[in-house]
Amino acid sequence: MNRPVPLWRWQFLDRAADLDRVPPAIEESRAQEWCNFVLWRPSRLPRGCDGSVGTLRREAPPGRVEAEGRTPWSDANPAGYRTEISGGGRRLRLKQFLYDWAFPAADHPCLWGSRARPAEIGSGRVVWLGTDYLGHRAASARLARTTVELSVLEGEFTDEELVALFAGLRPAVPDAVPRVLATPFAELSYWARYPAAMVSVPTGVFHFHRRGREHEGDWVPSDRVEDFLTAQGVPVTAGGFRAESAATFGDGAAVRELDVVYSSPSGGELRLTAQRTGGGRLVFPPERDKHPADTEIRELDGRPVHLGYSSARFGACDAWWRHPDGYDLRLLGSAGADLGPQAFLGLVGAIDGALRLAGNAAVLG
Repeated sequence: MNRPVPLWRWQFLDRAADLDRVPPAIEESRAQEWCNFVLWRPSRLPRGCDGSVGTLRREAPPGRVEAEGRTPWSDANPAGYRTEISGGGRRLRLKQFLYDWAFPAADHPCLWGSRARPAEIGSGRVVWLGTDYLGHRAASARLARTTVELSVLEGEFTDEELVALFAGLRPAVPDAVPRVLATPFAELSYWARYPAAMVSVPTGVFHFHRRGREHEGDWVPSDRVEDFLTAQGVPVTAGGFRAESAATFGDGAAVRELDVVYSSPSGGELRLTAQRTGGGRLVFPPERDKHPADTEIRELDGRPVHLGYSSARFGACDAWWRHPDGYDLRLLGSAGADLGPQAFLGLVGAIDGALRLAGNAAVLG
């Protein structure tokens, strides 16, 4: 008889004032217990480079403190891990964290605005190569939900070296992987657990009228998600994905949108946003955001589906459509070898069909 996988529990500080002024050097296997995400370690390095012990930024409640490595645009203090790899006059940095204040833009937010190039790194996973917001050569991947960002600080690295580095990343504590993946997003997310100021960021190919800096989001208790979604007429499953977290967002006076997080056993993720037609921040027809991507209009039962994607083979996809029962919907997806536009449209159709079967059960009704 299979026993349920225990949920992931990690250490954190009780006060922002207790944060390390300089993040301590801690090897990955010991740092994992302080992280609300799977921590990865390089198993092979670029030629001529020597490994170095990374530094840990511990989680603490919101609060402004003078500490190296903390985010300058919010009072939040989420966990993060930073590794520098150098040698032979070359140097790069890896940053690892749970990107949990919004859905990661086009699945590679640090490359926003640059034409990113995908490469498969095994087990259906994808790394993106491009230029980051500082103008550095960079790369980004989501591995078991962890966002891993690379930035070249000195010298030159080839595409092949960067792809090999990502392909060689291994879990620092293998036993942590199934436990983190079994833990609902709402229980991992810093912004779901603390009333921290929101971070206004792009989320996909099409422009979403972003939520403001005031904290938003009322998250449904994990053990009530399925009952809540059933009452709202929203499907609990979509292909190999299952809903495990949900939140309502509003403007202080009324609820405007419902967000649903669907995840797969391997760590793939979908994010559905639903609202009553014209009742929230999904505006139709959607406008292109600034990130380079391909867009097209497909058809679903005679209705248009506005589809955007970074790669015709790997995604990451962004779809907007309207349901005849009076819903506006948006679905965002992770990149992956099995999540290209055609497979993604199958998920759109599955969600749309399940909503139709829900009859008069209204989203946010």
